[in-house]
This record gives sequence, C-alpha cells and structure tokens, in this order.
Amino acid sequence: MLTRVVVAPSGFKESLSAQAAADAIGDGVRRVLPDADLDLIPLVDGGEGTAAALAAATGGRLVALPATGPVGETLGTHFALLGSGDTAVVEMAAVAGLSLVPGALRDPGATTTYGVGELIRAALDTGVRRILVGCGDSGTSDGGAGALQALGARLLDADGFELPHGGRELSHLHRIDGAGLDPRLRQAELLVACNPYNVLCGERGVARVFGPQKGATPAQVEELSAGLENWAEVLTRDLAVTGTDLYGGPGTGASGGLGAGLAALGARLLPRFDVLLDHLDLDARLARADLVVTAEGALDHQTPRGKVPAEVARRAKLHGRPVLALAGTLGEGAHDVPGVDACSGILPAPMALAEALFRASELLTDATERALRMILLGARLPVHAEVSGTQRPSSVR
Repeated sequence: MLTRVVVAPSGFKESLSAQAAADAIGDGVRRVLPDADLDLIPLVDGGEGTAAALAAATGGRLVALPATGPVGETLGTHFALLGSGDTAVVEMAAVAGLSLVPGALRDPGATTTYGVGELIRAALDTGVRRILVGCGDSGTSDGGAGALQALGARLLDADGFELPHGGRELSHLHRIDGAGLDPRLRQAELLVACNPYNVLCGERGVARVFGPQKGATPAQVEELSAGLENWAEVLTRDLAVTGTDLYGGPGTGASGGLGAGLAALGARLLPRFDVLLDHLDLDARLARADLVVTAEGALDHQTPRGKVPAEVARRAKLHGRPVLALAGTLGEGAHDVPGVDACSGILPAPMALAEALFRASELLTDATERALRMILLGARLPVHAEVSGTQRPSSVR
C-alpha cells in the first residue's frame, strides 16, 4: 500500500519554482490517493528560489532591496536571513539569473554579476558573519568580476583604466587592485554552494559547456574561454591565491565562473547539496516514504552530474525507497540515472515550447496521476512463476 509519499522536485527552469512543482505533483497524487500522507519537500540547488526556500525552512525572512541586474539595470531583489540569525543567503539567480536577461539581450559577454557583490555587501551590513552564496541558473559568464568590483576591487587594463562590465572584457585585464576590497570580507565566512562538476577553464570549462545556453555563438565561446583563462591567471597572481586551483578546481566554474571569483576572496566552494539540504532534514523524511517522487525540467545524461533528481535518488536508495522521476523532457541517458526506478515525461503530445512552459503545472499534475495509476495497476497484476526449459507462453491469436 502507498500511504506515505515524499514529493521532492527541483524547479522547472523558466517555468515552475520548486514549490510550484511540488504543489502540482501533490495535486496529482491526491487525485489517485486522496488519503495519502504527503510530504512536500521543494528542493533548491542554489539557483532560483533558494533564498526563499531556506528562509521558509528555518523560520527566517527575506530582505528586499534594489541592486544592479545582469544587463546593468536596477531591479528589485532580495537576500535571506536564516532563522538562526547568524547566516545570510545570497541567491545569485535573484540578481544575475538567466530569467532576468531579456531574450534580445542574451549575450553572456556583456552580462554582469555586479549585483551579487551588492547583495553580499548588504548582507554584511546586517552584521552576519556567515554568508552562503547559492550558485545556479545564472545568466552571466564574467567569472565573478562584477561581484568583485562591487566589493571594492579595481580591474584595470594595460593603460590603468577600469574595465567595463562583462566577460568579454576579461581578455583585456592586466592588473587587479584589491586595496579597496571591503575589509569585512576578512572576518566573514563565505560559503559557496555549487555544482563541483563545473570548472572554470579547459575543454569542460564553463564558457564551453554553458555559454551556448546563455546565447553565446561559437566565436563568443572561444572569446569567453580565453578571457576566463586570463582572469584565473591574474586573480591568482594579484590576490595571492594559494591552495586553490582557480583554473580547474571543483566548483570554480559555478554560475559563469562566480565560484572562481569568490574563491579568490577566500570563499569555500562546497558541493551544493551538502550545504543546502542540511536545513531540510531530507534523509529522515525520505526514510519514512513508501514512494519518492522527484522531478526537473530535463532528465538526461547530465542529471547524475549534480542535479536534484540524482541526489534525491541516491539518498532514497540508502533507505531502500523506490523513486519515480518526472521530467519536462527525457533525453539520452534518462533511463540510466542511478537510483531512479522509473521515469516519465510530462508531455502527453507534441506541443510548442511556449505552450508547454505555460501549462507546466497542469501537465505535471496530469503526468503524476498517469504514473501513479500505472504503479497501482502494476501492483495488482499477478506474479507468475518464471517460464523455464523449452516452455513458451501460449500465443494470443
């Protein structure tokens, strides 16, 4: 009998927040199991919704303020103060996320993380000395250069002029003057929740892997890659970075290289789920489930590389719990995600992307209902003894 169902999805990028996805799946479960004990656990990976989710989970609050957006405009944004009172959460996607970059302006060579630095400064103004920066869903590829500028660093070209914003400018970086960096950074504990698979430079560098998703042409990808290599070199030299490989260290490529920029200031780059899920008591809640349902926008060969469904499945399997994964699209490798027992796409028929995004909540609810009815049907089927020897089941004519 299915009586306890844990719903632990990620958000669907540019469509559903993690909370909205959890609610939609919960509605589908209730259509089939109206008396089920539902435990909704919207999961964040450092991207959109992270600050709000952690504030809610800890009894904290959001602090609203204006800051510089990814294309240089002033926008309304926020950071979180956790219920403990000693930790702030800066969600980079809330001020430099891809969803904040209009389609016509999607040029990762021009967008900036300046607003991230402004949020860190504002968090320091509250008196906290621990700041957790959530990386994910970024619309930038400036290596965190904008954030460092907002925190007081001067990025200078060969003629001593300050660099404009944007990743394409990093090839012209000649020297970093760190004398004006906010002195409070030296007393603060800066933690970056990131995907450790994302690195700054090399063949799997962040510009090559994610640049095209943010609007970069092949030529721009190479331009950004060269700029980030120069960025790593000058950062390491002028900020006297030791003990951290800014070129290819785990997490240095997080959020368009923001991980590397903050690491140069002494931040610790930590696997995002080790940092974020501790606040949600996830393992104990999974252990009580009869079925675990997770979801994200796309399930494919990238999912095991630090995505929410793979982490949920891994943890659920530590307790022997079955896992169903739902996704907007099923790509290559969708059926090979370790720990996922079954997966299903949510689209009942081909449709335009705009329609699918608009109807995502409805489609996810309907897909949950279909999947659960199939699970219950399978549970009712009789189990036959295995056919052995030369016997064959009779044909149906």
